[in-house]
Amino acid sequence: MSSAAARTRGDTVIRGATLISDGARSEHDVLIRGERIEQVGGSPRTRGAVTEIEAEGKWLLPGLIDDQVHFREPGHVQKGDIATESAAAVAGGVTSFMDMPNVSPATVTRERLAAKYAAAGNRAWGNYAFYLGATESNLQEIQALKGSETCGVKVFMGPSTGDLLVESPEALERIFANCPVLIATHCEDRPRIEEKLARAKEIYGGKIPAAAHAEIRDAECCYRSSSLAVSLARKHGAKLHVLHLTTAKELELFDRPEDLRGAGSITAEVCVHHLWFDQGDYERLGHRIKCNPSIKSGADRDALRQALGDGRISVIATDHAPHTAEEKSADYLDAPAGLPLVQHSLLMLLDLARVGHFSVERAVEAACHAPARLYGIAERGYLREGYYADCVLVDSRDGQQVDRQNLLYKCGWSPLEGHRFQARIDATFVNGAMVWAHGSLAGLPAGQPLICNDHSRGES
Repeated sequence: MSSAAARTRGDTVIRGATLISDGARSEHDVLIRGERIEQVGGSPRTRGAVTEIEAEGKWLLPGLIDDQVHFREPGHVQKGDIATESAAAVAGGVTSFMDMPNVSPATVTRERLAAKYAAAGNRAWGNYAFYLGATESNLQEIQALKGSETCGVKVFMGPSTGDLLVESPEALERIFANCPVLIATHCEDRPRIEEKLARAKEIYGGKIPAAAHAEIRDAECCYRSSSLAVSLARKHGAKLHVLHLTTAKELELFDRPEDLRGAGSITAEVCVHHLWFDQGDYERLGHRIKCNPSIKSGADRDALRQALGDGRISVIATDHAPHTAEEKSADYLDAPAGLPLVQHSLLMLLDLARVGHFSVERAVEAACHAPARLYGIAERGYLREGYYADCVLVDSRDGQQVDRQNLLYKCGWSPLEGHRFQARIDATFVNGAMVWAHGSLAGLPAGQPLICNDHSRGES
């Protein structure tokens, strides 16, 4: 939204909500004026036209910042695109997203990166940023990056959707030594995967069961790669963020980070599906929950929940990755990895908090505050005066069920179908505009480009 449009929009007052931000809960009225939170508490000093929202008994949270999504544009728009998947995101309280480079053509040049930002303009319902993908030969593109151009460089250190695998030791050394921005890694060891897949073919022939995915891409496969990434980051003082942690073993690589912004910081992310599902769910859901890295044992899932609660894992994301239902119904070797999640990630976290796996405050820290700090996103991720009004109003007393008719994903399905959440998303605001209200999209897309000024190696 332009600044002129923001000035002409009337004030919005949210009355009586319980604010959950900065590790605390408080009951305050909130005044939104234009794109920003004008006032928290006191008697709101409104002017002009005023929209009032009675929110007593409801929670007001910062909008989630999802640092890992695959919205499939360009090249795979039959599965999802920036408009459809960002609409699903705001329906779930996700107000900002960071999209991955394994599209077609892959986002491996600054020119293609700029084209993705241009494609999102006036179409993205939430705020947006895009990663540059690393290859074994695009070091010059990486070195030329400025923090304002991207949220980071994605390095696929293991095979996944697309062909952006980087495994040459020399190429990895060059990237970690010279990348001027945050490095985000997908960590799996290809030789281990190939060895385990060959064994599975011997055992099962052409009918490998979905549950075997957890054994083919096992804990050792992840640890070999993530430990290499951590050692490279320590050697070169790189800012490293290890995405979608899935194993208890990998947790020994991470301490509780005191400062998510500094050069040489090493952090980890967990995705909501690795907190929610475990290996026993393959029997019921099959390839619908096939993803890379794989969903593993109940013990691994429980360890991830604990590590999120105690701070060893810094960030929560979705790795939202839609595929068509037809594709997911194929046999193991042909079924793609990835599942759609961005419409329900907040509700998943609130259900897990309700039964005591971690607190709502801790979920807000990891899904809202920590991504803003890690990526250097100014004036977002918190409910504070002067910050952008990216926020979500939640009714924690009235739930909602996941049914196909209320899904906004272009792929049209969810692994959560039939589940009834204990809370409901009442409204979502992006840059002060109400974009989701009472079960429907509202108004027009209001997303803006995220400026990620992390300056990992001190660049201006």
